[in-house]
Amino acid sequence: MSETHIRGESWPDAETVGAWTDTYFKRSRAAVERFGDQPVTYALFVRRPVVSAPRIALGWIEAMAEARGFEIEIDLRHEEGRLVGAGEPICYVTGSFEGLVDLETVLLMKLGAPCVAAHQAYAMCAALPAVAFLAMDARHCAGTEMAELMAYAASVGSARARRKDDAIGFVGTAIDATARYFGQTEGKGTMPHALVGYAGSTVRAAEMLAEVAPDEPLTVLVDYFGREVSDSLEVCRRFADRAEAGELAVRIDTPGGRFLEGLDPPASYAALERNAPGATRGYRTDSELRHLVGPGVSAAAIWFLRERLDEEGFDEVRIVASSGFGPEKCRMMAAASAPIDVIGTGSYLPDRWTETYATADIVAYDGVPRVKAGREYLISPRPSSAPRARRARGSP
Repeated sequence: MSETHIRGESWPDAETVGAWTDTYFKRSRAAVERFGDQPVTYALFVRRPVVSAPRIALGWIEAMAEARGFEIEIDLRHEEGRLVGAGEPICYVTGSFEGLVDLETVLLMKLGAPCVAAHQAYAMCAALPAVAFLAMDARHCAGTEMAELMAYAASVGSARARRKDDAIGFVGTAIDATARYFGQTEGKGTMPHALVGYAGSTVRAAEMLAEVAPDEPLTVLVDYFGREVSDSLEVCRRFADRAEAGELAVRIDTPGGRFLEGLDPPASYAALERNAPGATRGYRTDSELRHLVGPGVSAAAIWFLRERLDEEGFDEVRIVASSGFGPEKCRMMAAASAPIDVIGTGSYLPDRWTETYATADIVAYDGVPRVKAGREYLISPRPSSAPRARRARGSP
């Protein structure tokens, strides 16, 4: 992946950063310009456990230092993909106070949310290591820069799950712009509900998709008419050769306001009792129980659909699931051994935005340790003048 194509590392640039900077930092820079510069060391941290995802943030700060003509040293204490404890410094940045002081606002924009999202993505992939994930977060992001940060985060959390849990992890994203984070050249996807509505039937929508993308594996959305089982079987019969060859998948995105076709609460419990009897016998919160046997895309719904497909001889047809798959729902699917092949999700996005607040505190001025009261624990046990590792550009 070419680092030069990462927009987050180049925007805002030296000419525009002032417009995105907290005013008090700009006033501080003016004071330092008048009264004299000195080297300082910043500690960067997030106030909750995260997975380190600093590449875009640190690439940006390096680019800004180069543009402004001063050197920085980065002591990266937690390599990309490593777990970081709450309040524990991810890295230390040392350089000119005049050069760094007004860069803090944007630097933290690019650090906190990706670290939290990477933690979320890791938890999901680790819970379901045999399931492939597709990043479908872009429509939920607040702009294109956030979409890039989130895709990067998913790739970092996914890579950790592959390394630590032998997981499949995230295999792609829904948009072309961020596909490179997953080793792809373009986005992946199935079909929207709008295409099914336009076609007038699920089978006809599948035929349209097969005609415009004949060389792609066929994945068909089957919940539009509330006939998840019936339409799945009709599609399988229509594309029997693909079904037998394992080149057909059905995707369920049943809304939480109704049960999948053929299910209600008693039938949902019965489906789990047949396939994963222990899943509901321990203590479960209301939300956990909903993921198991409630309306929408529950573990019971996935098992029920799998049963119906297998009964008709379509055991090679894969199941793609979407709708609210965050860490908790993934844990419940794992508890029920739900037979999911692929999950489409944007729910690794941070669900409590206050948890994304990264913080930067100066912990040394001109080599002398000094930090505001209560944050003494941030002072590095190693002298800032001899960092453990200098970061080469693009290699966190």
